[in-house]
Amino acid sequence: MLTFAILTISDRAFSGVRADLSCPALVQAIEADSHRVRISAVAPDEFEQIRSILCEWCDSDLFDVVLTTGGTGFAPRDVTPEATLAAIDRSTPGIVEAIRAESLKITPHAMLSRAAAGIRKNTLIINLPGSPKAALENYKIIAPVLEHAVAVLKSKPDAETGHDAHKSH
Repeated sequence: MLTFAILTISDRAFSGVRADLSCPALVQAIEADSHRVRISAVAPDEFEQIRSILCEWCDSDLFDVVLTTGGTGFAPRDVTPEATLAAIDRSTPGIVEAIRAESLKITPHAMLSRAAAGIRKNTLIINLPGSPKAALENYKIIAPVLEHAVAVLKSKPDAETGHDAHKSH
């Protein structure tokens, strides 16, 4: 079982003008996968606030995966990828490449995503879109690899078990 944190980034949801629908949808999908969401929060589209929360959550070592939802587009206030890149120690470009490749099969708007993903200490951070539908689609793309990714990240002894079966020769 993995432990998750979810940060919704939206000026409108933060100010109470709009309900946060992405987080509840993600919680339901994560729990259906037998994982646990330990914390969720809503933040405005403010670089330093986003970066600070990501760092605090990762540095606590309480979460395996931190998902963000929102702030990954072209709008001037969409700063989630920049805040994520400022928080991480190492980038994981394959995750966002896979998300974009699969999402392009659903909508051409996927190419407009500026989402980022990376590792801070022992926690994986992944940016997802703000729309509940797109956030769920993106989560389902990455869900099959998350347990293995976290096992390798945390140097669990059985992390490489079965890994050879997936290697290309």
